Amino acid sequence: MQAVRHRLEYAVVQSTRLAAHLLPHRVALLAGGGLGWVAYLLDGRHRRVALTNLARAFPARSGRDRRRIARAVFAHLGRLLMGFLEFDGLSRDRMRGLIEIEGEDHIRQALAQQKGVLIVAGHFGFWEMHALGHSLLVGPMSVMARPLDNPLLNDLLERIRGATGTAVIHRRGGLRGVLRALSANQSVAFLIDQHVHGADAVYVDFFEQPAATTSALASIALRTGAPVIPVFTLPLPRGRYRLVYESPVEPPAPDEPDARRLFMQRCTDVLEMYVRRYPELWLWMHRRWREAPERLDDA
Repeated sequence: MQAVRHRLEYAVVQSTRLAAHLLPHRVALLAGGGLGWVAYLLDGRHRRVALTNLARAFPARSGRDRRRIARAVFAHLGRLLMGFLEFDGLSRDRMRGLIEIEGEDHIRQALAQQKGVLIVAGHFGFWEMHALGHSLLVGPMSVMARPLDNPLLNDLLERIRGATGTAVIHRRGGLRGVLRALSANQSVAFLIDQHVHGADAVYVDFFEQPAATTSALASIALRTGAPVIPVFTLPLPRGRYRLVYESPVEPPAPDEPDARRLFMQRCTDVLEMYVRRYPELWLWMHRRWREAPERLDDA
């Protein structure tokens, strides 16, 4: 039964991908926005999670305003899906024409240190497009990721990511691949805005509430000295994208108490700044906040 569901899911995504390739770029993005609006109406579970998260993050905003943001988030994710599915069908010149870079000096100076670069990102904006654009315009990038449950969709995802040379490092047992990429002076991207379990989880404040996040990025940065660059991809008019490279995150001293958590807090603060600025571009459908046990004990 699971295999049948996987094939059905794959057929739906491939049909959507075909439509994305056939439609003009801006029409494909408009269609993606429409799909997102339909998902908002039909997907009650994720709509409720998004609205609950928005209420926690923006308690002073009206319910009407939070619903507006939630609808915009669903529409944005539809555009992200269509843009990503069509990208490997474009020529390299067409890909380059859709992308501009802000803060290129930050990533170039970081790479000039010859230690590789750790890219810190979140499920914000057109995050999948950033990996494709980086590999196309800046240099090789690897992305830390968990394989999708559907192996057919996972293979498709990795093929599209590889269209411009983006590699995937699977989280389980991925440290060796990360160190290998850094030693080759390449970039490795981590998404830090999902709840995690396990020994490497640390609690940081995100919208003034405790959120468990991975400390793997901080551990590797402190071990290797690789610079950490936050990145964001923003939409531009006419269906184009702006790849933003922020200033490097200042690392704490390796012997500073709680150095990993402090490092991840600094990374999270940059992400929060962008989410507050563009709330309609973040993935509010994920259950990001789950209380820290030690804080509950203190209550």
